[in-house]
Amino acid sequence: MSNTMQRILVGAIMALVVVAAAIGEYYGVPAVKYLGIVIVIGMITEMIICMVRTPRDVLKKNWLSFGVFLAWLVVMLVAVESVGSRPWIMLLLLLIICCADIGAWFFGRMIGGDKMWERLSAGKTWSGQIAGILCGTFASVMYGLLGADVFMPQLMWIGISISLLSQYGDLTASWIKRKMGLKDFGRILPGHGGLLDRFDGWIYALPLIWLVLL
Repeated sequence: MSNTMQRILVGAIMALVVVAAAIGEYYGVPAVKYLGIVIVIGMITEMIICMVRTPRDVLKKNWLSFGVFLAWLVVMLVAVESVGSRPWIMLLLLLIICCADIGAWFFGRMIGGDKMWERLSAGKTWSGQIAGILCGTFASVMYGLLGADVFMPQLMWIGISISLLSQYGDLTASWIKRKMGLKDFGRILPGHGGLLDRFDGWIYALPLIWLVLL
């Protein structure tokens, strides 16, 4: 099976898991919160495993960067526990990030153009970033239209902000991977890499939402 097909299949399975979590919330089960906590714990575990496997000289040279990144993931665990208590906000966050990521990947490959930061991530282009922001913002606005049957301008700004933050979270994770000499943080999600690769869009977006809610 090609990498693209794996990516599509695993993406579909993840979408079904999110739908199942949303249904659980409808019936009073805090599934979205539990799902978010499990994902962030998995991200922390992956980072620790990668640090253990990193050559000692590389670890010694970059211990501050790796340590700060790991500490930030722990902050995310606190954030997801709080934001997950508001499941529809958490689902909005997931929707925006997923649509921004898919839009950036699809249109970036289709349109191409200048690279954003080739040394960190050879596949990311400015056209992909713009498309990702547009797709994430569209998803945010539609979330309000379908959920409340009304256009809420604030959702447009939320969509733009979260889409941007998710892409820079992706770049941060890519920076850490390059320092470690890795292509992927893990292999748990074929075609997507590890949980850190798949959910790196949460790195800045999730704590920001938490701070706003506070």
